[in-house]
Amino acid sequence: MARTLVVEADGGSRGNPGPAGYGAVVCDGATGEVLAEAAEFIGTHTNNVAEYRGLIAGLRAAHAIDPQARVRVRMDSKLVVEQMSGRWKIKHPDMRPLAAEAKTVLPAEQVSYEWIPREKNKHADRLANEAMDAGKRGKQWEPRRSSAAADAPPAAVATEPADEAPKAPPADWAAAADLGTPTTFVLLRHGETPLTAEKRFSGSGGDDPELSEKGRWQAQRVADSLAARGTVQAVVTSPLARCRQTAQTVADRLGLDLRVDEGLRETDFGAWEGLTFAEVKERHPAELGAWLGSAKTAPPGGESFAAVARRVSLTRDKLIARYAGRTVLVVTHVTPIKTLVRLALGAPPESLFRMELSAAALSAVAYYGDGNASLRLLNDTSHLR
Repeated sequence: MARTLVVEADGGSRGNPGPAGYGAVVCDGATGEVLAEAAEFIGTHTNNVAEYRGLIAGLRAAHAIDPQARVRVRMDSKLVVEQMSGRWKIKHPDMRPLAAEAKTVLPAEQVSYEWIPREKNKHADRLANEAMDAGKRGKQWEPRRSSAAADAPPAAVATEPADEAPKAPPADWAAAADLGTPTTFVLLRHGETPLTAEKRFSGSGGDDPELSEKGRWQAQRVADSLAARGTVQAVVTSPLARCRQTAQTVADRLGLDLRVDEGLRETDFGAWEGLTFAEVKERHPAELGAWLGSAKTAPPGGESFAAVARRVSLTRDKLIARYAGRTVLVVTHVTPIKTLVRLALGAPPESLFRMELSAAALSAVAYYGDGNASLRLLNDTSHLR
């Protein structure tokens, strides 16, 4: 029989629109035990946007705990409950993409919605207010660490890393003992392809190029390096050929099976697939300017960085749950890797344009049980020298 999880979520805005935040808590449906918390200050938004963001965060946290569970969502927002239950139409354009995103986290048949009075949603309401208070101080929410906290959970999941002093990395990708063993993603960009060498847009919407001769050599070099290190325990890859070939070379060298995850595919660059930046600037100057100015803008017929971030975040949470406490090689592309790094650092979307990521480069992010993330390596190509 499937496990039951209860998600309680809330969101608020001090001004409507105004400084906004959300909170969500996941409890065991049988015992009532708090399993995870999530909260985030989201900038200037309306109450309804914040409530939907709280719902999405709660569903993602539940998915990370048990993707097969039946989930009962309890919220004091009549609007969200009725819209997600299909009884009310979603008329506001800001609500439609959020509702659509919420529906992608878990199959509809696993989720039910229930309205509850505000006084019965105090935990999620408190988290939302904590997130807004943190935002007022210029910080992001972090889980409570005091054992005397009124309803502090045994394990908390933050949607963004806490704003605290960086932890010094140990000799390898393992965690410091006092924080427990993290789940570590060793992020590997695929080896070079003919399009890589020519600096052409190469996403998931155009041709699916294979590795070049140099790319195959790069894959072998990184495989040898990771074999010498000896810490990788599993290998997961994007479905695109260049990643699968790179990942298979490493997996064979390490004696590990290869798992493919669709969520790790590259951005779909639409009409720009196969073009250089200069060619796009010449043929689509207005669209390029809009794309460079907003993560929510997609290339013509393609996918926005905001959409990629949602997809990658969901994949991240799923992999953290599947490989808890292990070191996983994640073979993927420029945008997913930069997105994981950006989210770990709590950096804005425009930071994607300020990172260098070479073919066959290694990066590493450690995810801790308290919800924090630590960037441990970025764009290492020493194995290629």
